[in-house]
Amino acid sequence: MKGTFFITGIDTNIGKSYATGWLAREWNSKGIKTITQKMIQTGNVGHSEDIDLHREIMGIPFTPEDKERITFPIVYSYPASPHLAAEIDDRIIPIEKITESTRILQSRYDVVLLEGAGGLMVPITRRYLTVDYIADQKLPVILVTSGRLGSINHTLLSIEALVNRNIPLYGMVYNTFPKTDERIDKDTEEYLKTYLNEHFPQAHFWTLPEIALHR
Repeated sequence: MKGTFFITGIDTNIGKSYATGWLAREWNSKGIKTITQKMIQTGNVGHSEDIDLHREIMGIPFTPEDKERITFPIVYSYPASPHLAAEIDDRIIPIEKITESTRILQSRYDVVLLEGAGGLMVPITRRYLTVDYIADQKLPVILVTSGRLGSINHTLLSIEALVNRNIPLYGMVYNTFPKTDERIDKDTEEYLKTYLNEHFPQAHFWTLPEIALHR
């Protein structure tokens, strides 16, 4: 198993970072040498809180690539969409730096899990969306969803966006935390699992367990 997978969500705060760290931990435990990368980090200075979280979930210290900032090549201080955060910091987003960082990681690891910022339609620049980058790089997608009310709609719309751009859906991570309405949560999980089986039988489906952090 080798390659780069783009991890995106149906919305912000849906559990992408938890899913990314968990998948990396699971695949490493199976002997698949896996590293995570944050595409663009906003709301930080000098580090990536999402990479911090990945490493905590994975149970490993910072890697040499973390120390070299290869795993988080672009960081902006304002907690906003990348296009706005870059403008506030008066910087131009060097998109090629993301690609080069991924290339370096691919040369050192079997799998790179590249976590985006927000959902598929989040603007990287005023004229270039996250989904455009995924399509240009020909990356298979792992979509993170949950039992939050409205998530079926957001999930199916996200899948439509992938289909319209011929982007393969490698799998879906169903985040069960934080707990919401138990009846809605259970039904949503079964609905999405059935939908994948019928329309994307090759796609994987994972249920993200509760992850205890030592904080």
